[in-house]
Amino acid sequence: MQKQFLSNLIITILLNLLVKPVALFAIDASVQNRVGEAEYGLYFTLLNLTVIFNIFLDFGINNYTTKRIAQQTTNQANFFGSIMVFRLILFIFYALVVSLTAIMLGYGWREFQILLFLVINQLLILSIAFFRSHFSGLHLFKTDAIISIMDRFLLILIAGYLLFISNSDLITIDSFVYIQTICYFITFIVGWTVLNKQIKGPLFHWDFKGSLAIIKQSLPYAALILLMLLYNRSDAVILERIHINGRIEAGFYAQGFRLLDALYMFGMIFAGLLFPMFSRLLKNTIDEVTPLLQTAGNLLVGGSIVIVTISHFNAEFFLDLLYHNVNSSSILSFQLLISCFIPICINFIFGTLLTANGNLKILNIISFSAVIFSIGLNLFIIPGNGAVGAALVALCTQSLVALIQMNYGLKCIQLKLSFKDFLPYLILIGSMILFGYSLQLVQLNPLLAVCIFALFGLFLLFALSLIDIKNIKKMFFSKA
Repeated sequence: MQKQFLSNLIITILLNLLVKPVALFAIDASVQNRVGEAEYGLYFTLLNLTVIFNIFLDFGINNYTTKRIAQQTTNQANFFGSIMVFRLILFIFYALVVSLTAIMLGYGWREFQILLFLVINQLLILSIAFFRSHFSGLHLFKTDAIISIMDRFLLILIAGYLLFISNSDLITIDSFVYIQTICYFITFIVGWTVLNKQIKGPLFHWDFKGSLAIIKQSLPYAALILLMLLYNRSDAVILERIHINGRIEAGFYAQGFRLLDALYMFGMIFAGLLFPMFSRLLKNTIDEVTPLLQTAGNLLVGGSIVIVTISHFNAEFFLDLLYHNVNSSSILSFQLLISCFIPICINFIFGTLLTANGNLKILNIISFSAVIFSIGLNLFIIPGNGAVGAALVALCTQSLVALIQMNYGLKCIQLKLSFKDFLPYLILIGSMILFGYSLQLVQLNPLLAVCIFALFGLFLLFALSLIDIKNIKKMFFSKA
């Protein structure tokens, strides 16, 4: 079982590495270059608005399904049908929440047309994830891996043809959203068809008690996810609404956010690995948590410091590779946003630890405080500073959350850190910064400078024992 899990995990990661970065950087970024900052800024804002509230579409359904199908293989058809009805009811509520929020924010008819398709896209995305939770529960890991990248692969084919082969003027923000809807719908149909061969039964079957049980069970998690999405995603909406050139500034903000989002996706893989490990170790003995915490911290935080430093010194080079319209505002906002990756990695570790320990009340209080802090500061800073101001607030918010979660996490396992524990990270930061300035003085080819910088960072990670192959093997091959 362990061998099967690891092999399929590797397949899933490889497929995602091959497809999703291409969709993100070759297609998504090219669309932004084609339509301009203002149009893409509008799309980016409306997308964030639909993402913020998408917890109302899920309420823990997909996680619950994976666990239930794995443990109980009988009566799957009725369960599938009842969840489909439940999801449609949740969709109506979700659509109303998003629509009312959009009305309060003052959006017009054209924005509502785009928003309608983005809302439908969220329904399709969560439904596809629901099918995938069945595939995972039934141990159809290869099917799950293929379905996980199918929509992005179709997007690369269709949008890639229009962007790079036909050189068509058909690509607008509206048509880009419609293409996404087509890709999600095809994936939805394929997923449903494959699953229907495994589970034969009614498509719709209402189970009020079962749906109510899922809501009660998932409410604390749902509240936490909603609050996290609010302080992570509301800045783009506020930026577009209150700045005098809001849509253009939102477009510049999206340039840096896209790169951070790509890193975030792979950080989530580690968080997914850490959760069952922390859960098992906390159940047995707290003492065993410390080595895992140290290994994860060294790998994630050490790696993030190297990535952030390289990105900071080569911000203009990276942005010029992807975008046509790069200026001082987009460069500075990118540098601030990419710096968020360090506290985000700390949050991956200690947020996962606190979740595994059942400290949801503390996490909800921290996240609620972060929402108030983020929105309040954004309303004050964005009007005069645009994308740079929003990025600065994001860095402050993520850093504050990281410090508080780390403090509670260390108390949770009764661990006190000394200056010696922080010394390798301080040496790493100082060495990377000094090397970065040294490379600038030499004035090498930008690509060569990035490669040398990356090799130097990798050397430091090994030299400071922040990468320990033995400990990493132990973490990945843990029975948890």
